[in-house]
Amino acid sequence: MQTLHVNGYDMAYLDVGEGPTLVCVHGSLCDFRIWSPVLGPLSKQHRVIAVSLRHCFPEVWNGEGGGYSIDQHIADVIAFIDKLDGKLVDLMGHSRGGHVSFRVAQKRPDLLRKLVLAEPGGEPDKSLSDDAPDGPSPLAKRFGTFADTIKGGDVDGGLQMFMDMLEGPGAWNRLPAVPKQLLRDNAMTMIGQAREIRRPYSLADAQSVTLPTLLIGGGRTKGMIRIVLDALAANMPDAQVAMIERASHPMFEQQPQEYARVVLEFLNA
Repeated sequence: MQTLHVNGYDMAYLDVGEGPTLVCVHGSLCDFRIWSPVLGPLSKQHRVIAVSLRHCFPEVWNGEGGGYSIDQHIADVIAFIDKLDGKLVDLMGHSRGGHVSFRVAQKRPDLLRKLVLAEPGGEPDKSLSDDAPDGPSPLAKRFGTFADTIKGGDVDGGLQMFMDMLEGPGAWNRLPAVPKQLLRDNAMTMIGQAREIRRPYSLADAQSVTLPTLLIGGGRTKGMIRIVLDALAANMPDAQVAMIERASHPMFEQQPQEYARVVLEFLNA
């Protein structure tokens, strides 16, 4: 593990392999360890840098104060890439990290060569999809419930609600011990996430990202995540889609070889 000082914060990261640089951004309740299943195959052809966002493991955070927000994480990833060797990088984000990566591509396309978005998190607005929610975000309301449960001391209860929302009833109970502990290590970040304001994707947003982009979906994923994926794919100017058919949202954990194959095929084209 190494750290790089960006925006007044020591940002932790893993740096493995040699070749063109691929920066990886994790999703909610995660950290750089989540990419472990694909670090091996990806690092055979690329320098893979997996970052931990502000307030995520290895930091031990109590959920108090600021700094855990989508805008802060976007600024941190931009500053991190800006401090690398000056060459263009490929950027890959999963879930909430896909949203962060999308916004980085909007703000600083000059830093990037290609973009990989694995089921980016968030919601569309009505300009992008007719299936956009009406009124207040139901996703934000759910995150508030998870955060209140965790803040009240029932960490596993809040994590169970999160996982069962994401993967269906019983998902938390089916998880092995190691991924459960990773989620526990980052549980307090749900308190920060419940406070953040994440603006929805608009049609103008989608059309503004002109980088070559690979959108990756799990064949078993349903709900808003799939709606966002399809809406972005239909409206980003240079986007292509790859589906990991025997996987759901944590696709690179469930099908790491297939996930690495489609990413490398896109990056090396």
